[in-house]
Amino acid sequence: MAIERQKVFTDCFTPTPVLPYELRLLDFEAAMQDVYDFFYDVNMHLTSKGLARLEDFLRKANLSGTLSDMLTASLAKHSRTLVQNRFHNGHPDLVVQGVYPNDSVKSGEDGVEIKSTMKAGGAVDTHGARKQWLCVFVYKVDSVTEPAIDRAALKFTEVYLAEVVVEDFRKNARGELGTRTATLHAEGVKKLRGGWVYLDKD
Repeated sequence: MAIERQKVFTDCFTPTPVLPYELRLLDFEAAMQDVYDFFYDVNMHLTSKGLARLEDFLRKANLSGTLSDMLTASLAKHSRTLVQNRFHNGHPDLVVQGVYPNDSVKSGEDGVEIKSTMKAGGAVDTHGARKQWLCVFVYKVDSVTEPAIDRAALKFTEVYLAEVVVEDFRKNARGELGTRTATLHAEGVKKLRGGWVYLDKD
């Protein structure tokens, strides 16, 4: 089986989107397809040299971080009003163009935070509980099919976007070497899932 180019299925998008900042379903479709096309191109090159696919040798945390960065950049490219936050590790990842000086802010409210995870349902750790528009991309990776060349391409299965507040989070216990994180509690996750943008359960 040759490396496959994954595609976005338009019938998996919500028929009743509630999207802030002039975002469109087309923006999400284009951003997801950008990721698919990138992985296809890179994996074609890697496998032609007998190397493993990108998603097979990246650590899970690194893969999630890479996807979040790629989706942020692509959404900024396709969006009508949002741009990347130019502050290093600033929040949120996408900010409304022209609201903050040089489109750079350490901690702002006008924009969208982007996360990616393999956890079905979109429950994802954040660096702190805050009021924000939170967008979570859920993806799956085939890591079991053998031989590896027959593995299905990385695929987005769920996308959620909702406005959450501090009270929607629970704080996670921190170990001696850990960084304090916060995760949406049950009602917060329910709110996030109520803002589903894309669901592909196949």
